[in-house]
Amino acid sequence: MKETSSSASDPRQPSTAKPYVPPTLSPQDLPIDYAGFLAVVLGVTGVMFRYKLCSWLAIIFCAQALANMKNFENDLKQISMAFMFAVMGLVTNYFGPSRPVTTKR
Repeated sequence: MKETSSSASDPRQPSTAKPYVPPTLSPQDLPIDYAGFLAVVLGVTGVMFRYKLCSWLAIIFCAQALANMKNFENDLKQISMAFMFAVMGLVTNYFGPSRPVTTKR
């Protein structure tokens, strides 16, 4: 006959199996959301320097950050801010006043 200590801790026994409970983390302990950070940086760069590529990349990183959201409240604020900057950059690039043309003398 088997000893009782090994049969009590046997994971194949359904009665002794315990469900997995993930550890709780505070919002400050979560890893950095690099896609959200890059979306903000590229969005601001697109608005400040009027780079279309930066604004388009900011929208792509916004979508990636939205798909991988961990902390709903903080991440949504960051993503919405980055999206606003990206849209602002695109609107000013495509519909805003044209850049002054510099001529060589």
